[in-house]
Amino acid sequence: MADLRAAPGTSVDPAAPGAPAASGTTPTRPRRRLPGLGHRSPLRPWLLLAPALVVLGVLLLWPLVRVVLLSLQDYGLRQIASGESNWIGLQNYADILGDSYLWTVVLPNTVLFALACVVLTVVLGTAVALFLNTLGPVWRGVGATAIMVAWAVPAITGTYVWIWIFDPLNGLVASVLEGVGAIEPGTVNWFTERLSFYAIATLNVVHHGFPFVAITVLAGLMTIPHELHEAAKVDGATAWRRFWSITAPILRPVFAVVTILSTIWDFKVFTQIYLMPGGNGGNKDVFNLGVWSYIQSFAQGKYGMGSAIAVLLTLILLAITLVYMRTLFKEEEL
Repeated sequence: MADLRAAPGTSVDPAAPGAPAASGTTPTRPRRRLPGLGHRSPLRPWLLLAPALVVLGVLLLWPLVRVVLLSLQDYGLRQIASGESNWIGLQNYADILGDSYLWTVVLPNTVLFALACVVLTVVLGTAVALFLNTLGPVWRGVGATAIMVAWAVPAITGTYVWIWIFDPLNGLVASVLEGVGAIEPGTVNWFTERLSFYAIATLNVVHHGFPFVAITVLAGLMTIPHELHEAAKVDGATAWRRFWSITAPILRPVFAVVTILSTIWDFKVFTQIYLMPGGNGGNKDVFNLGVWSYIQSFAQGKYGMGSAIAVLLTLILLAITLVYMRTLFKEEEL
């Protein structure tokens, strides 16, 4: 056997093959990684996300699949009692898309109402944010806290407040107009007409939604260097010119986010419509997609038809969400 002891004056490389182990230590073997679980393995993030994905699948995905399956059936109270399925394919969708009520009443109510709410919410929220940005830190905090109260109030509570304000007999608006001799007591009901109904609903939704826009835009305004506006003032630019030339371009990502989020929320408004007089089924001229789906399902027992309407609304919201995600990714690339 070859002598492994080093000659005097030479050193032995511990890493060399055949080198003796250091005194008091044992040779260690490199740890073996399980295949597919390395730090750079594509499986590792999915394994970490698996519990959350399972929960989301149970809570969100399965109900959505169930609604789609119901939309393909003629499903009513008889099917609930018997447990049978009556598959009719895409007949519910054909009936909905072929109904003039969708195109003349429900869809215009949904789309025009959402667009009006989005525009007014973003404009009012931006105006409030610009005003708060001119205040000192103390009053800015007081003002931001005050407007957040409107956002913290539940939609049910806020809706009943607006119903009281426009009550035909004892409401605040009716009392004021009666006091100045503009109307006779109890002769005007703003909830029966389609236009006035949605005007009140728009006030309700905008009042409830503008604080989110205001606080978000205010956070963006506070990141803009003051030197830019000071230089524009020296050049003689007006406040309106400074807003469109400096503020708006810098806050374009913020405006994109609040606009798309407001659109998603306002397309699926339900509480503010359903709780108002006539919105729960008494006045068919004021239904939007959400209320129409609910009425078809739970008031008339046509769960298949109601599910088909819900799927159409979901597809619209999904398209808006895709636009939102695309906007976010585009801003990240920039």
